[in-house]
Amino acid sequence: MLRGLILQPGAIGDCILTLPLAAYMKDCLQLGGIDILGHTEYVGFLPGRSCIDGVRSMDAMELHRLFFEPGVFELKDRDPLINTFSDYAWIVTFLGESESHFEQNLIFTANCSHSAEVLTLSVKPRKDCSEHVADFYIRQFIERSGMFAEPRKTQSDNRSIRAIQTDVNAGRRLLAEAGVDFGGKLVVIQPGSGGQEKCWYIGNFLSVAARLASKGFEIVFLLGPAEREKFSDETISQINSVVPCLTDLSLTDVLGLLGCAHGFVGNDSGIAHLAGAMGVKTVAVFGPTDPDVYKPIGPAVTVLAGCPATFASKPSTSLQQKLLDILTA
Repeated sequence: MLRGLILQPGAIGDCILTLPLAAYMKDCLQLGGIDILGHTEYVGFLPGRSCIDGVRSMDAMELHRLFFEPGVFELKDRDPLINTFSDYAWIVTFLGESESHFEQNLIFTANCSHSAEVLTLSVKPRKDCSEHVADFYIRQFIERSGMFAEPRKTQSDNRSIRAIQTDVNAGRRLLAEAGVDFGGKLVVIQPGSGGQEKCWYIGNFLSVAARLASKGFEIVFLLGPAEREKFSDETISQINSVVPCLTDLSLTDVLGLLGCAHGFVGNDSGIAHLAGAMGVKTVAVFGPTDPDVYKPIGPAVTVLAGCPATFASKPSTSLQQKLLDILTA
């Protein structure tokens, strides 16, 4: 059976937004499997939990060689790069640019062992684009492959990632170690994101946490290395004084935690995309980013848009109330 490969160098959110394209390729091309070549820390958990069948580590390969000028680029007999792409009839790359040295060298390498279709897709749509980025990826694929096919709108009512029982068991152990009673409705709050301007004012999250706890919800905060670096010791102490705080979890641990959750609250972040894709009731608060293009995809996702000018610096009681209404409905 034919197989496909997607080169996705992005972080967790980018990888999750690529899953509808992977599913479309498998279905439309009748592929026997599709793999993803990326950073293992972001994609390693996908096989067995999504449409992705296998993972290749981008960090273990000399992909930088593909950026050489064609006259400098060389392949030896049994070159590891040839072996990397020898299993695939279709290769889609978000690394490199169309008509670049990288694309030329990738096409040459892939076709050293067999005939393969290689397509380069843009990571970001134009600024005037209003369609969701997942639909943008599928449309690009259709246009650049020359296929006569109808674009498929991303199905927001489907889960693209499913936690397995071992994930849920691991999540329950984490909660027990943190002293959280799993008997109640659990809401996971992640107050961070890739950019400070995307982070809703921390006081909003603390207020929401306190009010949910007063209604009988179990609350945990999730802080990764980026959040612990951005937040002051005083802020972290303030969080710990309100609810338990779990720090520096692996992505698989986060998956297990979300597998136990009733709800998730966060910013425009990779973990918000993960929660949404898993079918967790997800409320993502967006500031400067366009939610029509980048919102998480899932059957229980709600996006609330805040005022970009005050998003990261001032309380917003109106958004807090909307968020509470959604989670307690």
